[in-house]
Amino acid sequence: MARIAGIDIPRDKKVPYSLRYIYGIGLTTAKEICDKAKINHDKRVKDLTEKQVVAIRDVISKMELAIEGEHRSEVAMNIKRLRDIGSYKGMRHRRGLPVNGQRTKTNARTRKGRKKTVGMGKKELEKK
Repeated sequence: MARIAGIDIPRDKKVPYSLRYIYGIGLTTAKEICDKAKINHDKRVKDLTEKQVVAIRDVISKMELAIEGEHRSEVAMNIKRLRDIGSYKGMRHRRGLPVNGQRTKTNARTRKGRKKTVGMGKKELEKK
């Protein structure tokens, strides 16, 4: 298993798709890294030589990408800034609701969590 930026990337996948397991690297950036390291996009990670793995590490360090912990803290600081200035997006983050304009009447269960029934429950109605 190749270890890049402190992450064990999957061996059986093609290199650009394996690089996406590193937080902060998407498909476009991964393909760009492969091009700069002169690695074929169709090559699998298990077929890489140690020299090619080192070339990938060098390209990532030269590109000065914010990846893993650095990128996570950068995102967290951006969200904290939005909360502190009281922007609309910050308020949505604070309340745990969707931020980018999605509907919330029927969807958004991922952000809102499990349903909480509001009003009188079934047992309350039976007592009356």
